[in-house]
Amino acid sequence: MEQKFKYEFDPETGIFYKYYYGPIQLIDIYESWEYIFSTGRLPQKNIKGFILDYREATFNMEINDYKKIAKYYQNNLDKFGGYKFAIITENAKDIVFPTLVSTQDSGYQSKPFSTLQGAKSWLLD
Repeated sequence: MEQKFKYEFDPETGIFYKYYYGPIQLIDIYESWEYIFSTGRLPQKNIKGFILDYREATFNMEINDYKKIAKYYQNNLDKFGGYKFAIITENAKDIVFPTLVSTQDSGYQSKPFSTLQGAKSWLLD
């Protein structure tokens, strides 16, 4: 797997950051989370929420894939349930995916943002 992401956890704020790079396909989202799960990189407590930063990436997928993204999070509520996901994109064509995913939220909340500060404020509110 070509690594198209990096991640970090800020214990002070409780935010888990995940940064994506380059063209992103649906499999990249799945595999990046599976890597984090299988290597024990996701803290088991003290998480306030997630910031998924796609400002250095572009979505390279079919429009209906948003349903598969939402379903993935719903299928992993043992890890994601009850949390907020702030999704940052700047490219107008890429904002469509997080906007559509947010319409399918169930067991978690997601919301698109164009700035890191806006995303952090929403998560910590």
